[in-house]
Amino acid sequence: MTWRRPAVRAAAVVLLLAISVSAQAPPRAVAITIDDLPRGGDGSGRSFAAMWAMNERLLRPFKDGRIPVTGFVNQGRAAEVGLDEFRRLLDLWLDAGADLGNHSHSHFNINNVPLAEYTADIVKGEPVLRAALEARGKTLRYFRHPFLFTGPTAEIKAGMQAFLDARGYRVAPVTIDDADYMYAALYTRPEYRERVRREYVVYMESVVAFFEERSVEVVGREFPQILLIHDNELNADLMPDLLEMFRHRGYRFVPLVEALADEAYRLPEAYVGRGGFSWIHRWSMTKGMKSRGEPDPPAWVTTAPGVR
Repeated sequence: MTWRRPAVRAAAVVLLLAISVSAQAPPRAVAITIDDLPRGGDGSGRSFAAMWAMNERLLRPFKDGRIPVTGFVNQGRAAEVGLDEFRRLLDLWLDAGADLGNHSHSHFNINNVPLAEYTADIVKGEPVLRAALEARGKTLRYFRHPFLFTGPTAEIKAGMQAFLDARGYRVAPVTIDDADYMYAALYTRPEYRERVRREYVVYMESVVAFFEERSVEVVGREFPQILLIHDNELNADLMPDLLEMFRHRGYRFVPLVEALADEAYRLPEAYVGRGGFSWIHRWSMTKGMKSRGEPDPPAWVTTAPGVR
């Protein structure tokens, strides 16, 4: 029966090679980005003490786990605490190892204001942010469009991009877009709090699963995703659960710069209009593909009084 031995050895080699390739295969990757620093619009406390406590709680798992994160700052929110305290909040993020980008001063809607006013507001959002970064030897390099609106006409979109290029910004796109802000608004209301705690991460996982599948349809493969969530009490409390959900799905956490190095982020993006949504949708529209939308939150979230 010795004639079987070469076949057995060959099968064993094939199996070992398959295991080796599997072990070397890169896991999924995601860059986590958080908008509306130092406080989102969830109705939570606006005192400096409340903002400090919430941001410290939000950042703890990133700092403890050495997980990269990028925060996008609205300097206009300094009016609630003063510029000195605002700077302390930015330093809290930098102390945790985060990077920071500009999200404009006033979070204007580019669909509703002249381009010159909009770009002036971006510049107005720079001083404290730039100073905080430069004190750490960092540079201000990223801009995130408020509402993910990039321009309602081709002329405005092109003018906006030309302004950003001239000022040395790189746009921070989003691939995993979601409605965390809706859940966050309900989380601060006692009658919804426990239900939000039970269902929020379940909803987020459904969105992540959708964009994994849609990535393959649009780009032909999975690639490092960029998640958008907001600076609020909900994410501060449930961040450990959210991070664990990503780990369970095979993700590693990468800096924004590493995600953007993937060739997917050089795909043409020709969408012009008043909408704001994932770049995966923008790429699919540019390719002329049939539209598919990510899961919506359930009706108890979308129809709750006061949720936008």
